[in-house]
Amino acid sequence: MAEGGSAATGTPAAGSGASTATRGAPGHQVVDLRSDTVTVPTAAMRAAMANAEVGDDVYAEDPTVNRLQALVAEMTGFEAGLFVSSGTLGNQIAIAVHVRPGSEVVCTEGAHIYEYEPGSMALIASALPRLVPTVRGVPAPADVEAAIHDSIHQTPTGLVALENTHNRAGGTVVPLATQQTVQEVARRHGLPVHLDGARAFNAAAALGVTIADVCRGFDSVSVCLSKGLGAPVGCVLLGSREFIGTAHRYRKMLGGGMRQAGILAAAGIVAVTDMPALLARDHERARRLAGALAGLSGVTVDLESVQTNIVYFQVEDAHGFVRACASEGVRLNAMGPSTVRAVTHHQVDDDGLDRAIDALVTVHERRSAPTAVGAPGGAA
Repeated sequence: MAEGGSAATGTPAAGSGASTATRGAPGHQVVDLRSDTVTVPTAAMRAAMANAEVGDDVYAEDPTVNRLQALVAEMTGFEAGLFVSSGTLGNQIAIAVHVRPGSEVVCTEGAHIYEYEPGSMALIASALPRLVPTVRGVPAPADVEAAIHDSIHQTPTGLVALENTHNRAGGTVVPLATQQTVQEVARRHGLPVHLDGARAFNAAAALGVTIADVCRGFDSVSVCLSKGLGAPVGCVLLGSREFIGTAHRYRKMLGGGMRQAGILAAAGIVAVTDMPALLARDHERARRLAGALAGLSGVTVDLESVQTNIVYFQVEDAHGFVRACASEGVRLNAMGPSTVRAVTHHQVDDDGLDRAIDALVTVHERRSAPTAVGAPGGAA
């Protein structure tokens, strides 16, 4: 989904950083599972932000931004990084740097750069998407190769893009072997490869590998700081020094220069340093939530797709279900007429998840209860 959007009622919570819970119905705390973007900064992040050394980042003179960029580049195995305000901006800058106007970007069905970055590649880079099918977010390399065009009679391919984890497929993980094979396909055709790594740290946690392993072999990667890692804002775009030099110009062109951005980058440093160790717990809680939902009649969950911190499930009247859950203090996202998404994160602990499961079961039972057609002595 577009991470900033919501189909649930209510507004994001504000707080000291200890929890995203807010007051709901009397005696209830709200458990916000709409996205892992709803977290508020931790105490450590707030302290780092308050004490951040800053400068003018448009001139590349903010020492905290420079430190974040260098740190994430070192962690991921790239020469350089660029701090940008969002994953969408990072992805779209990458596309604009890589492709010539009038080119196609080969990406997977349901890819964020296609579904939830509304028409940006067409407007900014004059590029078109070419979708390939997937099985739970994982494309077959042969399908990627079949989508590549170099005929004068067709739109030429300019870039191959993968997404790991794959949001729309349920937070599924693309195996490293598949990534490598797709990269080899692209290289045979002289094409660059970009990774939308909005939740690449989740992929690393699920695979039991380093973030550098997940990012290896790509020409560029965008890594979000504001999802499972819990920072309030930001993404780091990664690539060669030459690539990042051009990306810096595009960031300026698109209004992305943030001047004394070290206040935000300070939280990002805490995010990439302290938060990856917590992601496995989010994954465990997502599996527990999925298991509880799978036990309810009339609710469908693809348990094999619950590989990280995202749970998609099918119910009748998803929007009505989400509204009913909100009245019980649980915020979810309706992704379509019958599809609901829940995302676990570090500010929903085991107790919060238990409350959420209890509320979802209550709503399901209430909606499943037989409805009386008429009353005794009255008209049917």
